Amino acid sequence: MTVASLSRQLFVASRPVSWINTAYPFAAAYLLTVREVDLTLVIGTLFFLVPYNLAMYGINDVFDYESDLRNPRKGGAHGAILDRRVHRATLWASALSCVPFVVYLVAVGSPLSWLVLGLSLFFVVFYSAPPLRLKERPFADSATSSIHFFSPAVYGFVLAGATWTWQLVLIVLAFAAWGVASHAFGAVQDVGADRDAGIASIATVRGARWTVRFALVCYIVAGVLMLATTWPGPLAALVVVPYLITLWPFRDITDETCEDATAGWDRFLWLNQLGGFVVTLLLIWWWLLTTG
Repeated sequence: MTVASLSRQLFVASRPVSWINTAYPFAAAYLLTVREVDLTLVIGTLFFLVPYNLAMYGINDVFDYESDLRNPRKGGAHGAILDRRVHRATLWASALSCVPFVVYLVAVGSPLSWLVLGLSLFFVVFYSAPPLRLKERPFADSATSSIHFFSPAVYGFVLAGATWTWQLVLIVLAFAAWGVASHAFGAVQDVGADRDAGIASIATVRGARWTVRFALVCYIVAGVLMLATTWPGPLAALVVVPYLITLWPFRDITDETCEDATAGWDRFLWLNQLGGFVVTLLLIWWWLLTTG
């Protein structure tokens, strides 16, 4: 296999459309705390932009190979079907691409930041890899997937030395609830493929209909939590509305029609961009209100 072919497979495996979903939380948390652009912000953002995603999704694609072969939505923005010949190379690339960034971040961080970063990477690895393979433990799968996305924000706050207030905790909890909902809904479309491959998930165990309704509740919880934050935080509760609208038509989906949820998931991928834009405007507003 050529270097170009390997690079292309690794690129697809890293889910470029989702890079911003992990880099942005870190960058926003760190920048809003230190209020300046420094080397640590740049290096940390680059780490959570590419190497972190390559590790998270690359490891997943290696250990989900049998399921992915049965999954018609794989092979693009939803993830690569990695050639068996690149599995070992993918695991090595996932590890080695992270090393220089982690070395720097450990050097500039505190023991608490080391702990948060270590836990974040632990869940990145063992969401998919044995012996834990948390993605096959219902409810733990959604919780772990959520950690993948809100832990970069927690790490950014800790690395920057933020003061933890109850309102900051509410924001993190809202982000966590959003992550649980997003994973749960994403698992619905894979019920058939996962069952054929003998893979357990929240959706295969609880069923497609129950899981969609669970996701709806979690999105609502995320919005309600944001209502308790300081202005303009409550406006962020509106961000969950498009997600609720997207999921609502699938509230009565069955295990037999689970693949219909892929249409909703395709919209979800772009809703993240819209939600990120709205959150950015609110963060700029908050920045201006708290400057001076």
